[in-house]
Amino acid sequence: MERQAYEIASWGKNVTVKIPVTNTQGVFSGSLIKKLSRDGVTINVTALMTLNQVLQVCELLESDTPAMVSLFAGRIADTGRDPVPIMSDAVKLLSARPKAELIWASPREVLNVFQAEGVGCHIITATHDILKKLSIVGIDLDLFSLETVKMFYDDGCLAGYKINDF
Repeated sequence: MERQAYEIASWGKNVTVKIPVTNTQGVFSGSLIKKLSRDGVTINVTALMTLNQVLQVCELLESDTPAMVSLFAGRIADTGRDPVPIMSDAVKLLSARPKAELIWASPREVLNVFQAEGVGCHIITATHDILKKLSIVGIDLDLFSLETVKMFYDDGCLAGYKINDF
């Protein structure tokens, strides 16, 4: 990973090198994170799931080197845990590193955009599906209900299903 990281970093000053928080054997990438940050390489430490991981990474980042920390809030939520308190605490932890930005990674719904903003998260990744849904933010719910009923009706008509009269 180290050789590849320096190769990728050499491509330009606007390049960010993505480093997983551990290798595939579960070994923490701490020494590499520290070395790259110390050498001024902008990194995105990815695949974090816990506040302990955020703390470990934060302690290794140089305060004058830009960095991103990708905390996978969507995957955390998939496990039945509320990611909001974790993300909020992560923002606080990273405040010790002014050039480090927290990424709300792997969002699952539009609500996550507002949750990320609410906790002060710097960046949120968003799929095209989530971006498309931003157009209905604040829609009248009665109108949305009617549109949904019409969609169900149209789907039934297109499917050709009919229930015979008795």
